[in-house]
This record gives sequence, structure tokens and C-alpha cells, in this order.
Amino acid sequence: AMSTKAAISLFARRGSLVGGLLVSALLASPGAARAQSFDLMEATIAGVHEAFDAGTLTCRELVQRYLDRIEAYDDVGPGLNAIQHVNPRALAKADSLDRAREAQGRQGKLHCVPVLLKDQVETRDMPTTYGSAIFEGFVSHRDATIVRRLRAAGAIILAKTTMGEFAQRYVGSAYGIIRNAYATDRNPSGSSGGTASGIAANLGLVGIGEDTGGSVRGPAAVSNLVGLRPSLPLVSRFGMMPANPSQDTMGPMTRTVEDAALVLEVIAGYDPEDPITAWSVGHVPESYRTDMDPDGLRGLRVGVWPRRESAPEGFEEEFAQAEAVFDRALDQLRILGAEVVEPIEMELPEGGALSNVFETEQATDEYLAGLEDPPVGSLREILLTGAVVPWRQASLLPYLGHTTEDAGYLAHQTYRSALQVNALKAMADHAVVALVYITFDAPPMPIAEDVLTNPSPDDQYGLGDNRGWSPATGFPALTVPGGFTPEGLPIGLEFLGRPFSEALLLGMSYAFEQASGHRRPAPTAPALAPR
Repeated sequence: AMSTKAAISLFARRGSLVGGLLVSALLASPGAARAQSFDLMEATIAGVHEAFDAGTLTCRELVQRYLDRIEAYDDVGPGLNAIQHVNPRALAKADSLDRAREAQGRQGKLHCVPVLLKDQVETRDMPTTYGSAIFEGFVSHRDATIVRRLRAAGAIILAKTTMGEFAQRYVGSAYGIIRNAYATDRNPSGSSGGTASGIAANLGLVGIGEDTGGSVRGPAAVSNLVGLRPSLPLVSRFGMMPANPSQDTMGPMTRTVEDAALVLEVIAGYDPEDPITAWSVGHVPESYRTDMDPDGLRGLRVGVWPRRESAPEGFEEEFAQAEAVFDRALDQLRILGAEVVEPIEMELPEGGALSNVFETEQATDEYLAGLEDPPVGSLREILLTGAVVPWRQASLLPYLGHTTEDAGYLAHQTYRSALQVNALKAMADHAVVALVYITFDAPPMPIAEDVLTNPSPDDQYGLGDNRGWSPATGFPALTVPGGFTPEGLPIGLEFLGRPFSEALLLGMSYAFEQASGHRRPAPTAPALAPR
């Protein structure tokens, strides 16, 4: 039974919708039993649309079943803590889409696709909290460009998801701790951990995450999902709180490669509100599904990124488990006809390193200045509240007092430009179309007991992290389910390509996905019994 505290928390976070869910259970529509015949677990966009067309499912029935799963598995059950705000208008929007489909047919590529959206992204009709209690109840009254495009394609923003506070890690003062859907004592990576746990547990059909240093691909990898970090200029960031604008982007987090491609088709392209997207003009294909062929890896040369020479002391077994999964995945690539080149050699630029502490304060302050009546007006004010969880408070402090006018910023950008050239040169020298590696050289580690209170928790967060190459270069990277450790923990296989090579990466990942079949539902959130 739900405790009084849990019941109060659930009502506070989701408002009157909880009452609506209880009423809907008592006043189930005549189609409820029919809707239960549709297998919601691991549902895809294509499968949902086929059910709509066949008359075996309505948009309302689909949305209600996801709401039921959120109620069953997020605050109670395994307590995944993936959902920050449920959209109180989700069922009303579903009804309007049902009426529109009956009158005019499906309303876009994402007709009635329930989306779990990272709460770093503004929505005009729901709070946007950035994982922080400082922004509790804050509504910006505008939609981010990505939200406008999703809605125009027929999607429903079903819920906003929990996120690492101000876009790092997997804890926040707004909600507590996000838990991994495959093992709730393990971290879900960050900072898009709520989206990942939610999609992995089938609490929504597709998700959107944000990736500055790996926040789409890390959570996707440890949640057995597909996660795409697109080329930096491909997707508009307007309406999203920035971290480092020269690295920030957003991308889909899905259970299948095809669904990731469909979402990308909707969100990609030029937006005058985010001028960097002008670089994408001429690089956005009509479809990102043209290279999706089960035989799509045949004849392609793929380079293996240099492996670590050794594991950190005390973690040899975890690294060996992950490497065994990687070796099996490489064997699968060879079986599928890819030519696997190992190792790829790449020279690191001389005379510097990446150290971007220069953009965050300036970008945050400018973003807050563009909001309507935010609770704070600067990064410094955020930290002065004392409300931020200790780890994030400590990690944000070094950004104060730096700007892009600092001499060190030129050195950072110079090194980054040289790294881009060297990466392209390595790919050209070895005649490979993409690089492959595992997202993490170790499975997700246990959550520390003091992760909410200790500024330096001993949780080995990000152990074996390989995510940095994509944000360092701005090149696209995609993680796809690569297999499991003996304990059943997911390992992600990641492909990195040249700028605007998303269709190629999706095609390669699709071929691997179809042959390997590593995607499977999270054991903590099984199918619900019909009611």
C-alpha cells in the first residue's frame, strides 16, 4: 500500500491528474478491454500507428495506459523517480487527436506519440524546473523550438522527466535520486537519467534528452536504449537552459533505431532562434531511414577507437565484463559484413587540453535574462540560494568569474579545432566511415548512500567513460544496445561519424540492432495486468 508520505508527494508532483487517473479507472471506456489487447511493452511508433489504422487502439487508450504505468512504477513499485511533471492535459490532447484522425487521418509523423521530455526544456503549459527546487512551479509560458516541432508533428508531451540538477549527474533538489530501471541500486547515468529510465521502463513511447558531455548517450547506454547525439548544428537549442553552448545539443532516446530516426526527422533543421543551425542547411535529408537495411553493414570499414591499456585498480572484473560484451559486438559486426579495423591511431594535439569553464556562467545568465520572471537571475544567485544538492553546488562553483573573453578560452577552442582535424585525419588515413567503442568500459556502478548530501560521493560515477569524443569534436555519435554483463547490466555500443553523418550511423546501428536483438524490457517494470 502507498504510504501517506508517498501519496502526498505523488499528488504534489502531479496535481489533480492523480484524481483523474483514479476516476478513469472506475469509469473505464468500453474500449478499455480492447485496448489491453495491444501489447504496450516495447511498442514502436510504427506499431502504434498500425493499431490506430486497424481500429484496435485509440490515442486516449494509449495515453491512459502510459499514465497507468507511470502511476504504478515511478513513485511506487520500484520507485524509478523518472517523472517530474505529468501533463494534466495529455488525455484532452489525446481526445482531440482521435477526433482529428477520424476526420482527416493521422496528424503528422508523430501522431499521438507520447514523449518524455527532459525538464531542461521549456514548455508553455507545464513547469520547467531544471532538476532544481529553486524553480519549483516555474512556467516559462513559451515552448522550446523542439517542443513546437514535436507538437506540430502530432506528438503529445506526456511528461517532463527528472534530470541531474542543472544538467549533471542523476540527483537533484527537485526530486532526489533517479534510479536505473535495470537495477534500482545502480545509477542511471546523467544528466538525462529520468528520460532514460522512463523510456527503458515503457513509461512513454519516445524520449528527448540533452547532451553536453554525454547526457544522452550515457543514460541510454546503461538503460539498454538507442541514444543519438546529433551533429552540433543540427537541432535547435532555443528554449533549453544551456551548459556550454559550444557543446550543447539535444537528441532522441528510444527503444529502437527506427524510432530515433523518425524523431530526428521532426526535430532537425534550421531555426532562426538558434543561428548555429544555419550550418545544417543542405545537410538535412528528407528521411533518416533511407540507409536502414539489415544488410547495411556489409562492406563498410569501421575503426575501433583505441582501448584503455588497463582497468583502474579494484575494478578489473567490471572492465573485463564490459570488454567481453564489446568483443562479442565486434564479432557481430564482422559477421554482418563490416571490416573492423583495430586499432585506429590518432595523435592528440600538442600544447593544450580541453578545459571549458568559460561559457557556463555567461550562457546561464543570458538565458535567465530571456525568461519571464524567473525566481533567480544569474548562476551566482542560484548558488547563493544554498538549495542546490552539494555535489552540483561544488561542481558549479569553478565556473563563476570566467567568460569567453578569458585568454584560456582561445586556447580551449584552438585545441578543440585541432582535435577535430586530427579525428578526421585518423578516419581518412584508415579509410573508415565511422569509429566504434563502448560508451562506458564498465557497467553502471551502485548509488552511494550519501549521494544527496556529500559533495564528493564515492559512487564511481562515469567509471570508464568514453563519451567525450563526440562533444569535444561536435561530431555525431549514437549508442545502441550492445549486450549485457553476467549480472544483467546493459552495455552500450557507440558509433561516431563525420559531421552530418546521422543517416549512416542510424543505418549501421539498425543493422546491428536487427541482428543482435539486445533490447529487452526492464525487469523492474513488467506489463500491468488488465483492469
